[in-house]
Amino acid sequence: MRPAALGFRVHSGWTSLIAVALENDEPIVLARQRPHLVATFSYTFRQPYHTAEKMDLAEARTFLQQQRREARKLALQASHSAQTEAAEQGCKLTRAALLLASGRPLPELPKILASHSIIHTADGEFFREALLHACARAVVPIIKIKDRELVATASATFRQTPTELSRFITDLGKPLGSPWTQDEKSATLAAWLALAANH
Repeated sequence: MRPAALGFRVHSGWTSLIAVALENDEPIVLARQRPHLVATFSYTFRQPYHTAEKMDLAEARTFLQQQRREARKLALQASHSAQTEAAEQGCKLTRAALLLASGRPLPELPKILASHSIIHTADGEFFREALLHACARAVVPIIKIKDRELVATASATFRQTPTELSRFITDLGKPLGSPWTQDEKSATLAAWLALAANH
C-alpha cells in the first residue's frame, strides 16, 4: 500500500480534513471531508470555553470534560473514515499534519475563563487537541505547522514560489468541485508536507 497523509485545518466544532498520497512525486487527493467535532452543531458546543465562562468553575470543568470526550470520539471516527477511504484506493495513512494558530501554551482554567482573548484561543486549541488525541490513538505520527508559516515552509520544501504553489493546489482541487476553499488548500499543503517529511 502506498503511504498517505492527513491534513487538518480546524475551526470551531469542525475541521477541514484532506487525505493525500503521492503519484509520480506529486500529490493526489484521496479524501476530502468536513467532519463535525461536536454532536450538536450549535454555538453552545462549538465554543465550549465561551459557554464555560458563564458557569462556576466546577460546572465548567465537568462541561469541558464531557465535550472533550465527545470531540475526541468524533475526531477518531473521522480519522477512521479517512483511513477507510484511503485504503479503498490502495493507500495507508502513515502521517498527519495539524495546522496551528499561535501555538502558545494555555494557562490554567481559571485564567483562561478570566480572559476573553484567551477564551478565543482555547476554543480553537480544544478541537486541535481532539485531533492530536485521535491520531495518537490511531498510531498516526502527526507534525504541527503554524498556519502563518505554512506557505513559506512548503515553498522552501517543494522549491516552488508561493504563486506557483497556490496555482498548483488550486488546480488540484478543480476536478473535485466545491468546496475547495482556503481550508482545503491549506490542509492539502500540510498533508503534502507530512508526506515529504516521511521521505
